[in-house]
Amino acid sequence: MRLNENVKIVGNKVVLVPYETKHVPKYHEWMQSSELQKLTASEPLTLEEEYEMQQSWREDEDKCTFLILGKEQYKETGEEIASLIGDTNLFLRIDDEATVSDYTIAEAEIMIAESSSRGKGYGWEAMLLMLKYAQTNLNVQKFEVKVNIANTQSLNMFTKMHFNEVCRSAVFEEVTLECNITKEWIKWLDNQVNPQYTVYR
Repeated sequence: MRLNENVKIVGNKVVLVPYETKHVPKYHEWMQSSELQKLTASEPLTLEEEYEMQQSWREDEDKCTFLILGKEQYKETGEEIASLIGDTNLFLRIDDEATVSDYTIAEAEIMIAESSSRGKGYGWEAMLLMLKYAQTNLNVQKFEVKVNIANTQSLNMFTKMHFNEVCRSAVFEEVTLECNITKEWIKWLDNQVNPQYTVYR
């Protein structure tokens, strides 16, 4: 998505930056992990295919992605590659069954690829920052997530974010949760991300 190609979002623990060509080798290295492939329901790509995927994320208007940097490490080194810990994505679609013609649903994803960075609240904050960015800039009416049944940590996280389970698939081993954007939920979200939420363009 071109909209966020020059956007940097700074939180308390993490910094979100656009996915650029320079990040591809590191991202490709992450996605060779069978654990991450299973958790993200992803197939391994060649390095060439990963570069093509990065271009798709940059160009396609129905996709929005940010890579996640550990803020302290980035502050110390100034190096994005060394500070990378994961990514967060949105897939946007229009709900054909909605009564409003431009009713947009965003399917959200979050991955903390670096095992040493898990369990420290980075995923929680990064996801909140992405949800806030989408709510403010992308005209989204509802968020959706699909989580592996065994991924109890992610299920608990999204439940705390006021997502509700709507279906469970034994075949695909995943749970679908949804969150409608209401004034009450926006107020809750603002209380979570402010005052550390800062957007630079």
